[in-house]
Amino acid sequence: MLIVFHSKSSAEVLMFGKHALPILRAAGKDFEGDELPERGVITRAQLPAAIAGIERAMSISKETEEHLETDDDNDDKVHPINEPVSFRRRAYPLLAMLRLANEKQEDVLWEPAPAW
Repeated sequence: MLIVFHSKSSAEVLMFGKHALPILRAAGKDFEGDELPERGVITRAQLPAAIAGIERAMSISKETEEHLETDDDNDDKVHPINEPVSFRRRAYPLLAMLRLANEKQEDVLWEPAPAW
């Protein structure tokens, strides 16, 4: 399911539900099972903790990425389109939205994306 995050102070953020789930869990949202609810909210009161949780998860992700061994002499380079997207890269647009919403004291909502 494709979902869209809304905030009055920033552009929308589109994300697949399966990719948003670990980010929202890092933000402190508790969900039963492996399904993201179709609709939800991060209230302005929850924003500071949500931001801190995502930043903490991103720093852990950064540490594990830095420890990956690289072989610069290897001529079998993987094209960037075939590389997996890291947690940090997936989370950054939503984190930016949360930071701005926190500055403006606004809620962040998510819902299913409209069909194109």
